[in-house]
Amino acid sequence: MTLLHQATCIAINGRALMIEGPPGSGKSRLALALIDRGAVLVGDDGVSLEERSGRLYASPAPATSGLLEVRNLGLLTFPTISNTRLALVLRLDPEAPRFIDAAEQIDLHRVILPLVRMWPDPDPLKAELALKRYGV
Repeated sequence: MTLLHQATCIAINGRALMIEGPPGSGKSRLALALIDRGAVLVGDDGVSLEERSGRLYASPAPATSGLLEVRNLGLLTFPTISNTRLALVLRLDPEAPRFIDAAEQIDLHRVILPLVRMWPDPDPLKAELALKRYGV
């Protein structure tokens, strides 16, 4: 069963990083910065998720496949990747803790995944480190 989830998602070395947060928090901006560093777009503002054998796999949402909203420039087209295993949820949250000892967990469509909260407009280096350190 495929489910649509409102978030932005990129893939780094075959692992998907889903970015959640309220409108204007920097989800697309972070995705763009990560793409500039070699990541590949899965989806912006909507991702198709499919559970297989207790894991979630992310693909572009059909209605917005290949589109990334770049503030002040509009919807721009980028290459995408499909069926990428979701490894980490990154939530842009102004109340994110300054330090963490371990990732939180989130039950996303009946699959438990690690969750890391970061201040809005995070540095792409921190996002990459979070995926490397806490991603499954």
